[in-house]
This record gives sequence, structure tokens and C-alpha cells, in this order.
Amino acid sequence: MRDPSASGAAVDPSTGSGQVRIAPRGPISFDDAQRLASGLREELGRAIIGQHGVVQEILTAFFAGGHCLLRGVPGLAKTLLIKTLAQAVHLKFNRIQFTPDLMPSDIIGTEVIEEDRGTGRREIRFIPGPVFANLILADEINRTPPKTQAALLEAMQEYQVTVNGVRYELERPLFVLATQNPIEL
Repeated sequence: MRDPSASGAAVDPSTGSGQVRIAPRGPISFDDAQRLASGLREELGRAIIGQHGVVQEILTAFFAGGHCLLRGVPGLAKTLLIKTLAQAVHLKFNRIQFTPDLMPSDIIGTEVIEEDRGTGRREIRFIPGPVFANLILADEINRTPPKTQAALLEAMQEYQVTVNGVRYELERPLFVLATQNPIEL
């Protein structure tokens, strides 16, 4: 087992599960990056059977800092794939089910007015939405209005969201896996 503080990433062979640990301590060597990718591929391969090409493309986008759009009928383990990736790299995961009535504030968050019962003083507080995660499954993105899609695109491109003129930074890494059902295209 390698010391993760030395390079930033390691695959722990002693567990036999290919469990991957990431320590954000700076750049890692090419060999360590290969070991990390291989360990993730193996871990995802245990949960997702027969989808080697999809797993490889998802990992390529993840390591490149990009995002993915998967088109597929229900039941192809899209949710399991992204959840397993989040667990393997110990990152926060959220799933957003896109519907025709989903509003931008439903995904990015909203401001609420809170009153202190003791003083009667009111404050505006921001409540973050599900886009404040590292890995996001944007399920059936084609079903939601363009305005809601635009809110997600801002988050994906700029790593921030804007609510009432105030910018809120998102955590990194940010990886969005959007899905579309080809039957509804």
C-alpha cells in the first residue's frame, strides 16, 4: 500500500476490494494516475456488469474534468454507476429527477426569510440545492424546461450558481452525469 500523502492518490490492495482513496495534496505521478484509474475501473466493474465501454468513457470524462450525457432505456444501471463512483472516491453524491415542473431554484437552492423569535429580527438565508455535491446524477434531463437546464449548465461550466445576484461557489470536483430516455426524445 502506498502512502497517499506522498502522491495524492492510492489504491489499497490489502482490502481486496480495490477501494480507492484520494487525498487532494497536489499533483500525482502518471503511474499513480494509472493505478487510480485501474482501481476505479475494477471497483465499478464489480457493480456494473457488461458495461466496460460505458465505465471507461465515464471515467475518462471524470478524470478530464468533464461531464457526460447517457442515453439509455430505464434499467441500465445508470444510477448505480454514478453512486458506485461516488462511494469509491468518497465524494458527495446527489440525484436530481428532472420533471416538467422542476424549477431552477429546486436544483440550485433558494433564499428564505427566517425570523428570530426572541428579537423579531429577520434574516435572509440561502439554502443550497442538490447541485451542491461533487457527483450529480441529472436523471431524465430532457424532461425539464430550458430555464432549469440553463441553471444546471451554469453550474457545470462556471462551478458556481447565482441566486438574486449573489454567486455561490460549488465544490470541486464537480461531475454531472445527465441521462435521457430515448423513448421520450
